[in-house]
Amino acid sequence: MIKNMWYAVMASGSVKKGKIVGARRFSENLIFYRDSAGRVSCATALCPHRGASLACGCMKDGRVQCPFHGIEYDMDGKCVLIPSNGRASEANNHRFDLKMYPTREIGGIIFAWYGDEEPTSEPDTFDIMTDPSYMYSHVEDTWSIHYSRVIENQLDVTHLAFVHHNTIGRGNKTLSHGPKVEWLDDHTFITSANNEFDNGQKPKTSDEAVIKDTNLTFKFPNLWLNHVSDKILILAYFVPVDDEHTIIALRFYNKITKCKPIDKFIAWIGGKANKVVEKQDKAIVQTQLPKKTDLRIGEKLVSADKPIVEYRKKRAELQNR
Repeated sequence: MIKNMWYAVMASGSVKKGKIVGARRFSENLIFYRDSAGRVSCATALCPHRGASLACGCMKDGRVQCPFHGIEYDMDGKCVLIPSNGRASEANNHRFDLKMYPTREIGGIIFAWYGDEEPTSEPDTFDIMTDPSYMYSHVEDTWSIHYSRVIENQLDVTHLAFVHHNTIGRGNKTLSHGPKVEWLDDHTFITSANNEFDNGQKPKTSDEAVIKDTNLTFKFPNLWLNHVSDKILILAYFVPVDDEHTIIALRFYNKITKCKPIDKFIAWIGGKANKVVEKQDKAIVQTQLPKKTDLRIGEKLVSADKPIVEYRKKRAELQNR
């Protein structure tokens, strides 16, 4: 994990008012819950008293109540009541306070801050997420591999003709020009597949290659956008569950007709297509070893792996800061 960054971790619609949602994120068991005004909070699921899971508890008057001994915590994780001590108790309950994860909600996605420091910035997102002119669908799937491997798969331009030979990789375009990688800021880069059918021509270098209109933009630590056209975009975020599991969330955005009911239906079709392509990737990526990526893991990379190399270098740099 890269510490002290905002991670997209869950769809906003997964957390309803008055309900506690248990979820594993960052290799920890967490709970997500909302107050009556809709503000979402995230805390460790472990009750400090006897270690019961607060995910099995309930919301009572805007507070999280432990299912074991009824201890109550407010929206900020502060212990506000220990029933066995009585409501008149003046004891300091600070040692029972929950470990909290600061949260933000943008475009129907919950972001959680992971790290030792307090947030120093707001989540860096894509404009498409808050653009009401687009309709979108949302699909998710869990992969049995580290989130870094799932991200790298979305940056891999050479697997298309093989893994997706009958979907998005049709045409047997096995030769890769470049690819070019351009950094847009310290945490964001753009690249694109620039593949051709192999007629014996020599591939262009990264310097000679171009960023095409259909391109990929990645924002650290876990947001990705495929710009198919100005009217069709695919967003993905890669949720770190633990060292061997990742949730990939895919959104198909479009404003093809600018008639929202029709575009909503197109988004639904696009979501189904996303699922087909994603399943093709999943079957192969889950076989990779080691399950977690790093700068040097014994792989013998080729020139077309440049986006993956750039990802690994920046990830290592951010981890070491």
